[in-house]
Amino acid sequence: MNEKYWIVCPVCNGKTRVQIFKNTLLKDFPLFCPKCKKIHIIDVEELKIVIKSASR
Repeated sequence: MNEKYWIVCPVCNGKTRVQIFKNTLLKDFPLFCPKCKKIHIIDVEELKIVIKSASR
């Protein structure tokens, strides 16, 4: 069974509204954090988040 994982903000560690599976692959994904009100461009591969840039 595939488990879902919440993506947390790479800056403030707040929970976002995005869930992923273990095999999810995201490239240049705009992740919005409702806690710090910023948009982060991220890559996700095998549950590892790499932040590429941050903007307001």
